[in-house]
Amino acid sequence: MRHDNGSQIELADPVPWFSAKTIAGGQIDLHVQAGRWIVLAFLGRETDPQTAKELGALMSQRALFDEAHLIVYGILPAAPADPAAYIAASCDALGFLIDYDGTLARQFGAFDSPRTIVLDQMLRAVANIAWDDPNPHDAQLRGLLQSLPPVDESVGVPMVAPILIVPRVFEFSICDFLVELYDSQGGVESGFLLNQDGKTATVVDHHYKRRQDLVLGDVSLRTLLRDRIARRVVPAIERHFQFRPTRMDRYLVSCYDSASGGGYFSRHRDNLLPGARHRRFACSINLNGGYQGCDLVFPEFGNRTYRPPVGGAVIFSTSTLHQVLPITEGRRLVFVPFLYGETDVAQRLADNALLGAGGVEYQGGTFDMLFPEVDGPVP
Repeated sequence: MRHDNGSQIELADPVPWFSAKTIAGGQIDLHVQAGRWIVLAFLGRETDPQTAKELGALMSQRALFDEAHLIVYGILPAAPADPAAYIAASCDALGFLIDYDGTLARQFGAFDSPRTIVLDQMLRAVANIAWDDPNPHDAQLRGLLQSLPPVDESVGVPMVAPILIVPRVFEFSICDFLVELYDSQGGVESGFLLNQDGKTATVVDHHYKRRQDLVLGDVSLRTLLRDRIARRVVPAIERHFQFRPTRMDRYLVSCYDSASGGGYFSRHRDNLLPGARHRRFACSINLNGGYQGCDLVFPEFGNRTYRPPVGGAVIFSTSTLHQVLPITEGRRLVFVPFLYGETDVAQRLADNALLGAGGVEYQGGTFDMLFPEVDGPVP
């Protein structure tokens, strides 16, 4: 959604996503912050006497700031005289964003009119309070923040993520075989995609993700697994999402293990970066049970957890924000392909030019087809 310079955010509308540097040296991607109340406080310049007043009023409510409930970002229009004070005040639920060129302020209608905009868990505006509103800004904001309910109670009815659970995709014998194969061959540390200097790179960062993966290369095994996906997953997606996948990306057995430093995958979306933009649906097929934790959560739809049965799949759009909670006992093994269609092949080929060092270029052909007439070579 695009807002022209100076245009106002309308209540109930989704706001534009942005990435911004924090004064503490980090980066905030707004789309990842969904799933809790968010306060965007567009501050005035330090030379404006009202700035200290409004910032003080906001900070007086700091007891309400909580990473799981309410996070606050102060947007700075100019470099402060004492950056260290802002850095010292920053925490997981409070940050200060650099907007010295006014890009964010223009997007949110705050360039010449400081204001506070409050977002719901789906990144839609629920309040837009200007500093010069006839009703005192600080009193309005204080009343609003104190009235915000827990996210799971924020709409008056239970929220359910737009996912599909399909049981009995893999027979128990296939699940057991894949677990035994993982045990015999082991996995390697799994990274995640990150934009580095305009290129998509795979990096390892245990602050964000911890998982080990085994790539399955045997042609006959891949054919067997592909057959189950084609016959048991594709019809379900076609029926309930009106999309027919024809290709599959990745043959991986992934392991989240509580005995090796734990396993988890922080909030993310699966289709935003080059090398991933072709992906339409994520599919996670559980290969074992008996573990604790490690369930899926879709923060935009509350804190409810989801877990498919052994041999069953949970399927969801790759654009949906999700996370894998830390495993607390045992280990979870899962088969995790992505599904897409013929119209997405061109995107995947085009994205070859944007892969960083070590990225494997996509060659097209038949190897990733779910319904190939002739099996192609394993890449």
